[in-house]
Amino acid sequence: MRYRTFGRTGWQVSEIGYGMWGMGGWTGSDDEESLRALERALALGCNFFDTAWAYGFGKSERLLAEALRNRSPSRPDDQATRPLFIATKIPPKNMKWPATAEYPVSDAYPPDHIREYTEKSLRNLGVETIDLQQFHVWSDAWAHDAGWQRAVDDLKREKLVRAFGISVNRREETNVLRALETGVIDSVQVVYNIFDQRAEDELFPYCSQHGIAVIARVPFDEGSLTGTLTPHSTWPEEDWRNTYFNAENLAATLERIDRLRPLVPEGMDLAELALRFVLEHPAVSTTIPGMRRPRHVERNLASSDGVPLPPRLRDALKAHRWNRRSTTP
Repeated sequence: MRYRTFGRTGWQVSEIGYGMWGMGGWTGSDDEESLRALERALALGCNFFDTAWAYGFGKSERLLAEALRNRSPSRPDDQATRPLFIATKIPPKNMKWPATAEYPVSDAYPPDHIREYTEKSLRNLGVETIDLQQFHVWSDAWAHDAGWQRAVDDLKREKLVRAFGISVNRREETNVLRALETGVIDSVQVVYNIFDQRAEDELFPYCSQHGIAVIARVPFDEGSLTGTLTPHSTWPEEDWRNTYFNAENLAATLERIDRLRPLVPEGMDLAELALRFVLEHPAVSTTIPGMRRPRHVERNLASSDGVPLPPRLRDALKAHRWNRRSTTP
């Protein structure tokens, strides 16, 4: 496992972190298998874990706490001695995803709500301090509100959180720049993958210039870039992927996957290529693929070997940028 500096915090985080949404309530999740996957990730050197209260109303946080309780060093050089970094997120008070400017900040992040959910996450995680707390949704219409800024400063001053970030709405990469200008925000979490490359245009250069850490989420485009979807892929009725991969989007996505397949080098699969593409960008501090099974952990973490993509392949992947028009949280 290779490590990168997490912006101005100076933390050394695994360049492949752990996205924990799936184990918080996606259909097909199994808690025992999720715990084995977390334990395998810890053993292989993953030290950045991204969860949220909204992932199963605290379930994902509690699973992480259980995995961490089971972690104990067996020898001085064991991976268990490496510092860990826990990131979680505060849901908006109105529980509206994605955020829009039509809602006032008082509907989403009043100061008492920020503190209440930070304290809930502290209890779920079983820690005294959260390394990275984040707003789970955001509108830059709220950027200069003094209330949330004071709440964040208070949490840092009281050492309840070490750093604070914002998770940016999908396909709204610049809808955070005014918040970053306040100097209060230490990290940005944004969708970035072979299809969705918009963050490279303005957000990544700004973050690099100002020491803002970047968490690249959805490296597999919610599963399409693993190469496992088919025209007949379905999910249970309550699964949100039915909305993301509606009939129109699924068909268009599979067409683009077919165009990508000839670029996959021998000895590599599409999922590995997708991860290596994300790691090519120097602004990325860590990427957080969702992983619910130990074999997925082993496959994904193996991509952290420092071997760059050939320049011609990297350039060819750039041409697969897809500027979708719809907005999905």
